[in-house]
Amino acid sequence: MRTEVKDLLISWAVLSAAFSILIFRSMSQTIEPFLMAIVASISVSFLAVSTGFVFHELAHRQIARRYGAHAEFRKWKFGLLMALIMPFFGFIFAAPGAVYIYGPHLTLRQNGKISIAGPLTNVLGAISLFLLFLGLLALGIINELLALVLIYVIQINLWFALFNLIPFPPLDGQKVISWNPIAWAILFIPLAVMFFVF
Repeated sequence: MRTEVKDLLISWAVLSAAFSILIFRSMSQTIEPFLMAIVASISVSFLAVSTGFVFHELAHRQIARRYGAHAEFRKWKFGLLMALIMPFFGFIFAAPGAVYIYGPHLTLRQNGKISIAGPLTNVLGAISLFLLFLGLLALGIINELLALVLIYVIQINLWFALFNLIPFPPLDGQKVISWNPIAWAILFIPLAVMFFVF
């Protein structure tokens, strides 16, 4: 348990730093002063990784444990290194670790549900934040910076869901499509449209 918490915290910090680097490149062109762009980039990154990555992995773990499997998060050293290097080249390698599941008794259906839990958590997070955005907008208590932060966090959550639903191993999409191609399409296609439109 202690190792799992440590690995999750390290992965969260490294991935947040990676997103901060990438997002700052964009925000520094639209937000002034310079210090405000740094604060906004860090805020977006830590909030996005908390909701997009941490909740995603915990959802996998929770459903796997509900089915009686042993499930724990473990960091991946190569993934952590790549996460820190790639933002300097303009993109994110978001695989600092994963929930490792041992459950030989798991059926294809159960494995599919464990896999879809992560992306569904991202979608629900994005919807919740979008409703918050609309509520703040309706009340007139949102400024440009907060709006930008929320929009980035929503977009990153959608990206986490979309990326993980790509149907290639070891991503979630491959396991979901093996279990139920219709469930995969119902989630993936609207998500792809929503992401690119948003």
